[in-house]
Amino acid sequence: MKCPFCNHENTRVIDSRPAEDNNSIRRRRVCDECDKRFTTYEKVETIPLIIIKKDNNREAYDRSKIESGVLRACHKRPVSAAQITTLIDDVETEIFNMEDKEIPSEKIGEILMNKLKKLDEVAYVRFASVYREFKDLNTFMDELKKVMSTK
Repeated sequence: MKCPFCNHENTRVIDSRPAEDNNSIRRRRVCDECDKRFTTYEKVETIPLIIIKKDNNREAYDRSKIESGVLRACHKRPVSAAQITTLIDDVETEIFNMEDKEIPSEKIGEILMNKLKKLDEVAYVRFASVYREFKDLNTFMDELKKVMSTK
């Protein structure tokens, strides 16, 4: 790391800790040449993720869309905010670990439904009814029977 004061290339890290956002590392450094101190932030570079929608349109990944769907599904259910955050973090980890630049929204929906099913079955059925676009009561009942048969 070059010193921003004298441009010397030899600097030392004297302190390292997570930054306030918990998504980067804050490092205090000192220059071996001029002895001045400065701070740097290290952040993991993420691959921009593109979502392929059902109509083949592409859009940038947006965590808030997953959050809103999960929040609606878990409305008035005994699911804490921490559980919802953990679920969404798990989904994100799984999709980013795929290391694909483009992911179909169907794949994200399936991952999300599998995790919701383990968390709360009612929330799962609520989410599935919107996600799978149940057309009538029979399709809804078929999904309920599947959930009940896995118990």
